[in-house]
Amino acid sequence: MEVETRDRFDIVDVTDEVAKAVPDDFGAGLCTVFVQHTTAGVIVNEHEDRLLSDIEAYLQEVVPQWDDYAHDAIDDNADSHLRTLLLDESVSVPVREGSLALGTWQSILLVECDGPRTRSVSVTWTPSA
Repeated sequence: MEVETRDRFDIVDVTDEVAKAVPDDFGAGLCTVFVQHTTAGVIVNEHEDRLLSDIEAYLQEVVPQWDDYAHDAIDDNADSHLRTLLLDESVSVPVREGSLALGTWQSILLVECDGPRTRSVSVTWTPSA
């Protein structure tokens, strides 16, 4: 699937789109969501505006945008690459009775660190043995 991001840093809830990608006749197993980029990540966390702001502030504090990064000589986005080192490029979520088995406050979130862009996200599922 493709995800459009709006800003240089953006967090997009992709839970509903991922849930739609799981086949209706898929009973139990594991769904893996993988972002195919080096300046974006995927996390499972709560989709609450204040928390999303906190995540952004944390990543900006740990990895400042404008620093003397060697990679910036190429394309001025070293901070984006470094921030995604703190995230994951994939998450795996159990599937039970054809539905994502997320906790009450859990959502699957794409974290954009170098947008706005169109991001490719792979969704695969593995049945239980």
